[in-house]
Amino acid sequence: MRAIIHSIFRFLPVQLLLLHFRKYQLLLVFWFILFTTITGNFAAAFGASSLFLAPEYLGEINFFSMLLLGGATAVFIMAWHITTFIIHSTRIPFLGATRHAFIKYCINNSILPLAFLIFYSIIAIRFQWQNEYAKGIEVLRFQLGFYLGFLLIIIISFAYFFRVDRDLLKVVLSRITNPARIREIIPYDSLDYDIDIVRAETFITGRLRIGKCSELEPYAPRLMQTVLRKHHRNAITATIFALFVLLLSGIFMEDPRLRVPAGSGFLILFSIIMGIVGAVKYFLRSWEMLGWICITLLLSLLVKYKIFDFRSIAYGMDYKTQADKRPDYNYDYLSKIFTRRRYDEDKQKEIARLDAWKQKNMKDGKQPPLVIVTLSGGGSRAAYWGFRSLQYIDSATHGKLFKNTVLITGASGGMLGGAYWRELHNLYNQGNIKNPYLPTYQDNIGKDLLNAIIYSFASVDLISPFNKISVSGYSYTKDRGYAMEQELISNTNGMLDKKLEDYRSREASADVPMMIVNATIVNDGRRLMMAGQPVAYLTQPALGVQDSSYTPIDAVDFAAFFQNQNPYNLRLTTALRMNATFPYILPVVKLPSKPEMNIMDAGLRDNFGIETAVRYLSVMRDWLQQNTRDVILLQIRDTREHEIFPATDMNTMGKMMADPVFVIQTKWESFQSYYHGYLKDYAEQNFKGKLHVVNMQYIPQFSEKTAALNFHLTAREKSDLAHSINHPQNKAATDSIIRVINGE
Repeated sequence: MRAIIHSIFRFLPVQLLLLHFRKYQLLLVFWFILFTTITGNFAAAFGASSLFLAPEYLGEINFFSMLLLGGATAVFIMAWHITTFIIHSTRIPFLGATRHAFIKYCINNSILPLAFLIFYSIIAIRFQWQNEYAKGIEVLRFQLGFYLGFLLIIIISFAYFFRVDRDLLKVVLSRITNPARIREIIPYDSLDYDIDIVRAETFITGRLRIGKCSELEPYAPRLMQTVLRKHHRNAITATIFALFVLLLSGIFMEDPRLRVPAGSGFLILFSIIMGIVGAVKYFLRSWEMLGWICITLLLSLLVKYKIFDFRSIAYGMDYKTQADKRPDYNYDYLSKIFTRRRYDEDKQKEIARLDAWKQKNMKDGKQPPLVIVTLSGGGSRAAYWGFRSLQYIDSATHGKLFKNTVLITGASGGMLGGAYWRELHNLYNQGNIKNPYLPTYQDNIGKDLLNAIIYSFASVDLISPFNKISVSGYSYTKDRGYAMEQELISNTNGMLDKKLEDYRSREASADVPMMIVNATIVNDGRRLMMAGQPVAYLTQPALGVQDSSYTPIDAVDFAAFFQNQNPYNLRLTTALRMNATFPYILPVVKLPSKPEMNIMDAGLRDNFGIETAVRYLSVMRDWLQQNTRDVILLQIRDTREHEIFPATDMNTMGKMMADPVFVIQTKWESFQSYYHGYLKDYAEQNFKGKLHVVNMQYIPQFSEKTAALNFHLTAREKSDLAHSINHPQNKAATDSIIRVINGE
């Protein structure tokens, strides 16, 4: 038994596995993220597991999407082999005595990759069966596609290393990829001297047999190092070539056929990052920490002096205006713009719009009921549920919901569904479509958006300063924000390819509801309101208007503030994207002010749109009391309003450290819901029984299987969202709206 344990311990694959854990744990972080992601233990709330377990290509999970994911997995595994080979090969000099040393290293370094592949297949088969409702033959076809893509990349990679001595690319790049030349720049440090030789006795040969290391010819150490250095050069050449291909494909990413699934994008990005980490470790060695500090400082300087700017832009706006014509973003300038006079003028314009709405909806001299819709944030989950709720209620009321709605507002993903719903009925009223209730429209809003975002993040964003495009008459750079917008336009068959200007006249004449798209100004926390109508009357509380000594302007009317930057030329999809800029998934948007405004998700300020709606009700309460029969505040949420979360107890060291830091993030929606309860109480007092607050809430069939918060939905999640409309609470809410609208 002792001999067996000794032989296993001295087996090269085992020694390499132990070496990874003993020396460079940082590289194992990539594997840790992958394993925990596919099991649903990492980024579970954002549905990260579905990106790997059910990848989509051209909007479908199919053989080719799995083939692409398998190929990306092979790229990641080859990056793992290349990086660790460059770092560890000096510890296994005896491999230099074999032909095709790198390939033999890959074979012996495959314990982790093989474990991942087996583990992935088990989890993926179960996920596709249970969550995507795939049939047995489909699951088998998906797995065949995955492994065909995997083997294809592996064969191409090994073919390169087999024929590397005659590779033209290697000859061309041999000088710039020679590690010895780069190492000459790094100062000598005695700590770099490493005698930690792997003491393996057996290894797996190229023919997958067990060979003894002692049988290898004992070449001189200098010759061994020369041979291994050639393999280093070849490996670096392959990495540079892969990066070049990725960047090149990013230039043509607008063609959906060239866009890989989001999971593949993550794996490619991981491969690049791993290569960078490995290069820093190999070339700097004991100077590594200082090297990372220098790299961080260099990037900071490049960003500070705007050589690289990782923020996005608002497509349609004029960023070329001279500095003296850009608005100053400070309180003095805000108070000069949002005056009492502008407040009153904009309020009168809104009253005129409401008068036009009333004339169109009065029947037999009776006052009509008025509807205000608020939609919560929540990625594609909120978009799908919001659209589903609006379509269902509008169909149940025979189109009266749309006709009686005067305002749509909210946050993040819910506004995507609200904007699509409004445009569908706008086209229907103009005679451009025959039936606004077709199931295909529900399918469209549920299509994937994450693939385009992640693939752009891995490719286009790296070269965005040099990748110019023309949008709405101006030249801009292209990034993952643009990719998200184009995918949204494509998913909706071009229906959302509009500007704010396109809705101004139809909103003013009350042919369609006004939509206020909110966002959060990160600079100071104010709300940014983007609308086709002037909304200065919503930029401050009534107390600020009545008392000139107290003017707490807490919101900004986008069009009024940026009047010199062509604000109504802003793309609708850009406004929706700014309103849904979830941190890191989408880039922060900069706006041309002094200093520049930085814009993020509306949910940071109000994830449900209640603050905007309640202020609107407060400002217009006199008109509403005199000119409407009833007022309905329809709140559509992708979470339950008064959901009871289990109490947390700081009974472990981890909870004691984590709870105070993350309590705001994990309980943010609850905090807002409690606060909004007070706002709705106060609003109801102004209408003396005329205000009806109705909640449509996504209630999952199983609380532990709620739809994830991201821009991708599985088939099971779509089914769960669609059927939530039949929950008794939502049926009761729908019935109450029908009764109020019909005056029953």
